[in-house]
Amino acid sequence: MAQQTRLETMLPYYRRWMKYFPTIKSLANSDEQDVLSIWEGLGYYSRARNLRRAAKVVVERFNGKLPKEVESLMTLPGIGRYTAGAIASLAFGKDEPAVDGNAIRVLARVFNVKSPVGGNKAAKQFWALAAEHLPTGRAADYNQALMDLGASLCKPRQPDCKLCPLMKDCKAYVLGVQEKRPIRKDARTVPVKYFAAAVIKKRGKVLVFQRPAKGLLGSMWEFPNLLIKDPHAAALKLRRELSKRFKYDTKDVRKFGEYEHAYSHFDAHLQVFAANPDGQTPQLSDEAPYLWLSIDELNRLPMGKLDRQIALSLRDNAK
Repeated sequence: MAQQTRLETMLPYYRRWMKYFPTIKSLANSDEQDVLSIWEGLGYYSRARNLRRAAKVVVERFNGKLPKEVESLMTLPGIGRYTAGAIASLAFGKDEPAVDGNAIRVLARVFNVKSPVGGNKAAKQFWALAAEHLPTGRAADYNQALMDLGASLCKPRQPDCKLCPLMKDCKAYVLGVQEKRPIRKDARTVPVKYFAAAVIKKRGKVLVFQRPAKGLLGSMWEFPNLLIKDPHAAALKLRRELSKRFKYDTKDVRKFGEYEHAYSHFDAHLQVFAANPDGQTPQLSDEAPYLWLSIDELNRLPMGKLDRQIALSLRDNAK
């Protein structure tokens, strides 16, 4: 949780998570839908699924106890080199480096690393530097100090070099290039994807589908939608999709709202329409799990940010 958002933001989620899953065994025995619901709002839902999968592996292979060695930790779903190093050093006192984004920034400046971050060459340099200077028996303090220094004084912009205890040893500071380190590859333009979604009602209930288990927002629930190229043709494209997919013919759809959300690799723009032709019921197949639920019942399903916004708007309009 702390890897993807600020501490003050994630703490309420952490407390709720620990209330529902206080032990590794309780998480291993949990239902995936409950896990996704408790995690909802934090994003990066694959991490929640991996936590549950990792808990199952710990119970099955490690007798319910988290392994202490980096090599064993890295066999668990969702745990990479940084997380394994952090757990081994901070939780078990092992002499292992843990290099996150904050530590990279400190190391890049102190040692004036010129390799662009994100490449294999730079990664090897940062991990080698962290390991080389790790004081025996003090890995927990050392890793925490690197991360805290990067998060506080050694900021991405306008670092507080005059207050930094490493100022005299910082090669980038001596050369006056501290704000140019770490060197980054040219940032890619984030694409925008346009979607249209339908709110279909039947006897006071709305139709939602479960997404595939793999991929973005895996196993979460959503309103029927489609990806479109031209946002100005959203209503027309949605009508055609409803007719093709559900034999649900409507001559008109009413604009319900517009929502936006930034994912890691693209920005999503969603237009939502109410589609309820008189006397028609969509013809649904078993191609994807679906439910008809009251607006209040939508609260018990895990949803992504955009679909949750639709659900909340439906609830507000029903008042």
